Amino acid sequence: MVSVCFYFQVHQPHRLRHYSVFDIGKSHDYFDHHKNRVVMEKVASKCYLPANNLMHHLIDKHDGRFRIAYSITGAAIQQFEQYQPDVIQSFQDLAKTGCVEFLSETFYHSLSYLFSKEEFTEQVLMHKRLVKRLFGQTPTVFRNTELVYNNELAKYVEDMGYKAILAEGADHILGWRSPNYLYRPVTTSKIKLLLKNYKLSDDIAFRFSNRGWEEWPLTVEKFAQWVNAFNGNGTNLNLFMDYETIGEHQWKDTGIFNFLRALPAELLKHPDNEFLTPSQVADKYEPVAELDIHTMISWADIERDLSAWLGNEMQQNAMKEVYAIERAIKETKDEALIEDWRRMQTSDHFYYMCTKWFSDGDVHRYFNPYDSPYDSFIAFMNIMNDLMLRIRAHGVEIEPPAGMTPAGSPGPRLPDPAGRPEGQQTLVAGAWNGPAKEPAHQVNRKG
Repeated sequence: MVSVCFYFQVHQPHRLRHYSVFDIGKSHDYFDHHKNRVVMEKVASKCYLPANNLMHHLIDKHDGRFRIAYSITGAAIQQFEQYQPDVIQSFQDLAKTGCVEFLSETFYHSLSYLFSKEEFTEQVLMHKRLVKRLFGQTPTVFRNTELVYNNELAKYVEDMGYKAILAEGADHILGWRSPNYLYRPVTTSKIKLLLKNYKLSDDIAFRFSNRGWEEWPLTVEKFAQWVNAFNGNGTNLNLFMDYETIGEHQWKDTGIFNFLRALPAELLKHPDNEFLTPSQVADKYEPVAELDIHTMISWADIERDLSAWLGNEMQQNAMKEVYAIERAIKETKDEALIEDWRRMQTSDHFYYMCTKWFSDGDVHRYFNPYDSPYDSFIAFMNIMNDLMLRIRAHGVEIEPPAGMTPAGSPGPRLPDPAGRPEGQQTLVAGAWNGPAKEPAHQVNRKG
């Protein structure tokens, strides 16, 4: 028996505008509303609406035997409500089928667990309430932002009452083990771990339209043959991917819609195949062993670690500054200020600052609205300075990060990617001065 578990991640960040040092103290409008609207309208028309219609059709066609799961960030839902409310309605229609499960995550698609358990808990509860309000479900399965995961997180989430958690089935973690079974995280007693089968997931998400791939074109018959081979060698096959794969990353003319339209019927030809949601997988199967993942892993890039968001000093400094002002931000009780701060936690902002360009370079460039990671860092830090001015306007004192002092002069000088002389380089308005080093300028390219 192979239980196929399709899980789709739905997310859109609140993209920042090019906020300059001259905007500090003059404008509190940090977000590129035009860009966010254009992107949402485009992705809704290419992916969300037609993909949701397809999923509804497949559920009806197969009399409820086709089942899927989603995790939709609060940031995405906020923009659906603002720009494309019909997308929310289409997800609600899917929820009514009884064949769709909605998972829990951080509201703002943040990495808050790494820096503030308090903020992490608040965001998870916010998201849980949102899912209940919109879709009538109380999530029992958790997925962390970017599938960031380790043993400690599993224990923390178990204590929050969840029965299952998702993670990447990374080779360096599994070794000889298979991702196609349930596992019990070390240090936990009840929660079950579902691991992504990254090979088959990425065959659809990344390689589907790659004409240089030795398995191109990917047909439903070929994919079903690969799935069927796991009968007797696994219990559950977890296909986890971004929902935007359908129609946006893999355009309609690649045949992705036709592939997915035909796939359930082909898989269900085998009498031992079925579709289950994550909670159903957790209910049906028991863990085969404990799995010890003490270092943080994720589903990003070839390294499957945190380097996509924390791999250079720009990212590390920016992340540190966001959480350094948490106490002060919350003490203001200014809801608009707190909302802006939380939107700044979205992992995408730090992803845009990434300077590693291995085989994942095209992926980073595709998603980055800035000309360079340095432009992203500059805009982000300028906004951080304005947030601090707003905090001080409430009469709240800000405690600097350990070893640093509040800024009274421009911050670090960025290494210039264009090689301009020192007098022509860009100064960043640093929120804090201190011993922090200049961001490393190391661009690695492959090929």
